[in-house]
Amino acid sequence: MTSREAYLALNLLPKIGPIRVRRLMEQFGDPVAILKASPKSLVRVSGIGDDMASQIANWEDRIDLPEEQRRIAEHEIDLLTLEDDAYPSRLRTLHDPPFLLYVKGTIRPGDDAAIGVVGSRRTTHYGKEQARKLSFQLARAGLCVVSGLARGIDTAAHEAALAAGGRTLAVLGSGIGHLYPPENAELSERISRAGALISEFPVLYVPDKQSFPLRNRIVAGLSKGLLVVEAPARSGSMITANQALENGRTVFAVPGPIDRPTSEGCHRLIQQGANLVTSANDILDEMNQSWSGQGAGINDLPLDFGENNPDKSDSQEPTVALGETETLLFDALSETEQSLDQLVELTGLPIGKASAALLELELKRLIRQLPGKYFVKLI
Repeated sequence: MTSREAYLALNLLPKIGPIRVRRLMEQFGDPVAILKASPKSLVRVSGIGDDMASQIANWEDRIDLPEEQRRIAEHEIDLLTLEDDAYPSRLRTLHDPPFLLYVKGTIRPGDDAAIGVVGSRRTTHYGKEQARKLSFQLARAGLCVVSGLARGIDTAAHEAALAAGGRTLAVLGSGIGHLYPPENAELSERISRAGALISEFPVLYVPDKQSFPLRNRIVAGLSKGLLVVEAPARSGSMITANQALENGRTVFAVPGPIDRPTSEGCHRLIQQGANLVTSANDILDEMNQSWSGQGAGINDLPLDFGENNPDKSDSQEPTVALGETETLLFDALSETEQSLDQLVELTGLPIGKASAALLELELKRLIRQLPGKYFVKLI
């Protein structure tokens, strides 16, 4: 048995974890010796009780190592252990670095210049657009964007990094063969070609409440700095921010509307000393990362892209003709969501006339209607 196979076997055993494996390694020297050890010698290690000692000593009866190896080959996954030179150097500095990583794609030395981007799954239009804009610009500036492939801010960050032609790493709270959320399957394939999918869990591991905080520490660990775009006061993003601070990472936060629960976490971080972010330059300057894009400065990059408005120009004025009612509504709109009732109150228009004009503006791709009859300006 090789050292890599022994690490894989240990990872398949439930509730072993990186800290116990580290203690076992201190006692036995290598993973193969751990699997060969007797229960009597195993229980001498701190944190290893009789049940766990029996589990390790009888590992061949507890797991199907050849089947996991077959799944790894089927999904074109590579394994990285703490013994490998290619193991991410920043991740080694954690108190409890994963002793085994499943990787689909490639992790490059240049990914060491990484920015983690996290935020709410239930994001607002404002939060999603800030995540897209900042991630796009940071990726164009040469930073690798690290996130967790979750709905909301994570998805926006990955998509923006790919749109910028940059690198992005997605750390999963599930096994690579049991992708979560499932609607990000196509996105995950693109990430694996322009970066990597990373997990410390077996191929078909189903995510649970414990796996996401474990995932979050890897996001923080891989990153030189962590950007929180939008987060409630109690959220996984705040846990990730705390993990980043505990490991000496620089934390950045995007301010939001003061009356939005989704901004409470970011505002609390700023009050506690996190770097307030109003542009990508705030992050690049703090991280001593110089602009490396070609043919443009950071302020010349598009603020919007993709499905929102691919034909958008640099001008902030609509390039199509608008009627009087459309102009009135367009001027009243902003990048912050506004309800139909709010727009009627602002403009004094009858609700029927306002609804018809909003439809025209949406057809002209100048605004977007959000769920609940909220509207935002796209340019």
